[in-house]
Amino acid sequence: MKLENLGWSDVFAHSFEPYANANYRVGRVAVAHRNQYRLYTELGERRATLTGKFRHQAQTTEDFPAVGDWVVTHCQSDAQQNAQSDNAQSDDAQVLIDAKLPRKSQVARQAPGSRTAAQVIAANIDTLFLVSGLDHDFNLRRIERYLAMAWRSAANPVIVLNKADLCEDLAAKQLALEEVAIAVPVVVLSALHQHNLEALAPYLQPGRTVALLGSSGVGKSTITNQLMGAAVQSTQAVRADDSRGRHTTTHREMLQLPSGALLIDTPGMRELQPWHDDSNLTSPDKNGIGETFGDIEALAANCRFRNCKHESEPGCAVQAALDSGVLSGKRLNNYYKLQREQAYQHRRQDKQAQSNAKARWKHITKTVRQNRRRDEY
Repeated sequence: MKLENLGWSDVFAHSFEPYANANYRVGRVAVAHRNQYRLYTELGERRATLTGKFRHQAQTTEDFPAVGDWVVTHCQSDAQQNAQSDNAQSDDAQVLIDAKLPRKSQVARQAPGSRTAAQVIAANIDTLFLVSGLDHDFNLRRIERYLAMAWRSAANPVIVLNKADLCEDLAAKQLALEEVAIAVPVVVLSALHQHNLEALAPYLQPGRTVALLGSSGVGKSTITNQLMGAAVQSTQAVRADDSRGRHTTTHREMLQLPSGALLIDTPGMRELQPWHDDSNLTSPDKNGIGETFGDIEALAANCRFRNCKHESEPGCAVQAALDSGVLSGKRLNNYYKLQREQAYQHRRQDKQAQSNAKARWKHITKTVRQNRRRDEY
């Protein structure tokens, strides 16, 4: 496998420079399962585990490799025996992951449950296919939430409307979507019937990475199977009354398409709480809410008062847009809702960061005291 075909670029090559010697190589995570990983490398697929040093230095779940990450590896037999050539690794040699290269993009959410932690869905994506069904699953508010997540990730979103064969009011839904997906490409298709799949081709070029996001039952696995030309993912019919589906994709996996692109299929997400941290990215990410609701923020900039709350103030451009029907009340309410969630998440993450720093300081202090006592004896 050529690294360029796996998405390697000058950005990652620059990050790898400190490790550029005969004993280190790079691989891209195709599957991540706890501390076990399957990598794509120049020498083919390899199974790998984390070094003890990596696990010790990782401070949060976000620090661990995710599907799509580039990682620095070494072959244990190389380190111990130095008997391998620079161009080969034996299939039975243990591959260890020493480090994770900085990400150019990442899709992350608040992990399900009460613990404040990130769940990285996928890393180093070029394009995000936000898949929505054109049956009972079609929901503008959910699409807005996915768009905010996509813009925050530093990847480029594309809305994929699947199940066109089941939609009787396609024109009306497309018109409603225009008010939500501002300047975002929209592709309408029917994956089951292989209708208009060719519209995805411009985003599936060799070496490019695409991830599928959407709730259960929207047809992500069917799209994956059609693009792969084989049934690599299991599929299941949705409930007839609400078009909801069960999780048929149980884990995230990066696949190599016949086109040369890399596709990451993800399980459906019922919980989609935002996560705000760009410390793992090579460049700062975008304001997801600002990008998604650019029309509302443009209106707010024209209000008479700078601190306008958009309620009953005179000269409020947002209220004027509501009164004239230019702006939907539901869209404005969702904008406020996502802002409240973002503020709440920021507070949670700040509190968690302070708690982590305090715990690390206690650990360091305890270690220093133990070393002093040992030196005294």
